[in-house]
Amino acid sequence: MCGIVGIVALRGNREIDRTLLDRMNETQHHRGPDGGGLHIEDGIGLGHRRLSIVDLSAGQQPLFNEDGSVVVVFNGMIYNYRELMTELTALGHTFATRCDTEVIVHAWEQWGEACVARFRGMFAFGLWDRNRQTFFLARDRLGIKPLFYAQLQDGRLLFGSELKSLMTAPELSRELDPCAVEDYFAYGYVPEPRTIFKGIYKMNPGHSIVLQADNLNARQRKYWDVPFKTEAARPQQEVEQELLERLRETVNSHLVTDVPLGGFLSGGVDSSAVVAMMAQSSSEPVNTCSIAFNDPAYDESKYAAQVAEQFHTRHYSETVDKDDYGLIDLLAHLYDEPYADSSAIPTYRVCQLARKRVTVALSGDGGDENFAGYRRYRYAMAEQKVRSLLPDGLRNPLFGFLGKHYPKADWAPRMFRAKTTFEALARDTVEGYFHGVSIMPDRVRQSLFSSGFRKQLQGYQAIEVMRGHARQSPTDDPLSMIQYLDLKTYLPGDILTKVDRASMAHALEVRVPLLDHEFVEWVSGLPSSLKLHGGEGKYIFKKSLESTLSHDILYRKKMGFSIPLASWIRGPLRQTVSDSLLGPLLRDTGIFDMRFVQEMVEQHQSGRRDYTAPLWSLLMFASFLRNVLQGSGTTAVHAIHAAHAQASQTA
Repeated sequence: MCGIVGIVALRGNREIDRTLLDRMNETQHHRGPDGGGLHIEDGIGLGHRRLSIVDLSAGQQPLFNEDGSVVVVFNGMIYNYRELMTELTALGHTFATRCDTEVIVHAWEQWGEACVARFRGMFAFGLWDRNRQTFFLARDRLGIKPLFYAQLQDGRLLFGSELKSLMTAPELSRELDPCAVEDYFAYGYVPEPRTIFKGIYKMNPGHSIVLQADNLNARQRKYWDVPFKTEAARPQQEVEQELLERLRETVNSHLVTDVPLGGFLSGGVDSSAVVAMMAQSSSEPVNTCSIAFNDPAYDESKYAAQVAEQFHTRHYSETVDKDDYGLIDLLAHLYDEPYADSSAIPTYRVCQLARKRVTVALSGDGGDENFAGYRRYRYAMAEQKVRSLLPDGLRNPLFGFLGKHYPKADWAPRMFRAKTTFEALARDTVEGYFHGVSIMPDRVRQSLFSSGFRKQLQGYQAIEVMRGHARQSPTDDPLSMIQYLDLKTYLPGDILTKVDRASMAHALEVRVPLLDHEFVEWVSGLPSSLKLHGGEGKYIFKKSLESTLSHDILYRKKMGFSIPLASWIRGPLRQTVSDSLLGPLLRDTGIFDMRFVQEMVEQHQSGRRDYTAPLWSLLMFASFLRNVLQGSGTTAVHAIHAAHAQASQTA
């Protein structure tokens, strides 16, 4: 993969600051250690760091068309580039390379803004057309590749693959966005389009921006959305067969590369399915990578080994200490803003392992969102069934009363911990789902924030993110609706962000065939009853794979990348938590009610309450403040470079 940056100045003083552009580009050296390049002309500065994947001897960026009037910087992979190259050649375009990047400039010449509709792949790119005096910025449909941008007061537009590249600009504000803080402590990440900083944004997936010299108002448009158009009913066996064919085709399309390729293999359904399709398409043994934990409660490596043996893969596995909490500060450097998904730690380690063997790895990400695999979908539909049995006039006051007065019994057996369920049942579908996925419920965030900070929020609540997407939803089916919400929030903001930063820290390209947009479109049209059926998530996916994978792989209890956070906070991180959360670092922000923070720390460490998620999110917020905001930008870059160097030495 690669890293891209740019400065666009189409008004006033059009001179580009080369020193700033070069500094922006070098902050992302880890994303592309194989080469770098800049292009500067009147009003335009583009930068690129390259990780060579296709056409290793050519394809350097910035890359131009034949007469040099169109130039692009690109991060990603266009999987159908060969077909497009053939089509564009027939239309009279001349290619100087055989890389996918060049397809973009010629597709722009041929189809303009509509070029993005022709691309099958993952991408973020910035393109300048001198003849049309037009700048075009685009992000792929699902948000696989990141893209940040900001517009300065003097009209300049800055963009980059990571937030750290923009933060090198001294004119850019480091002021925190209160709404983004509220979002973070609800979701555990900052959802698109906000970042933690005022005035800096993530481009929404499936969107593009056009900026023209004669019209300096940036025009943003949505060019794609998940359709969720339910197809006509047909025999289940027929659906299973087509699913398998489509899965095989989409995985095969992701195997194009000129460098060593492999797959992540956790032993779960999704990664096992991808590896199975890879093995069927390859005449050579497939490289597979997995990590094991030295605690059986968190280890599923035996299932990965079972799949590796079945498909005769060249399997690599390393054991990781379950108490691998030394990465906390490095994660802050990688993510540039608060990020509280603790599975970032094992994800970083599996990327580190994979880079020793391959340059490109396929993952199974997207399977849960596509096929309703998360347990929370099952819980949400059970709640929805209860909602449908009672009229709102009865349901809201009844469950609202129970939710308010039922004790928060973290210490009790699970069957008696009903407070959260009662609270969810008092809400509508969207509000109930938001309540279920929030790492801190509304009542906890209200207690967490100081009165002064709550005033800054001016009534804003994080649920507005989901409500905004729900208003745009193409479906009113309850299960499809919450899948749509996850595809717009959790998938790009958490899952894909985690994989991108962890892989790019090691200059590893990760591809996600289950998020091929044609595959996603087709799966979205399957009836909900084929995704969640009789309490079984991924029902049709698993049924289609029964002749390919064993029953143990398909139907065992889902584990995921879990780590023992609760015991960390009560044990080896006990002093770190106290020092970070109860000291001046958080207090001086004015954001928090420190009495409540202290109460959470004391009650969790005593075992009276389980505040694992709130305390971990506070710990990662403190790490962000310490490592990103407190003048550690240079240290951050060095830390990432050092991590990549270590991985390269062991390759």
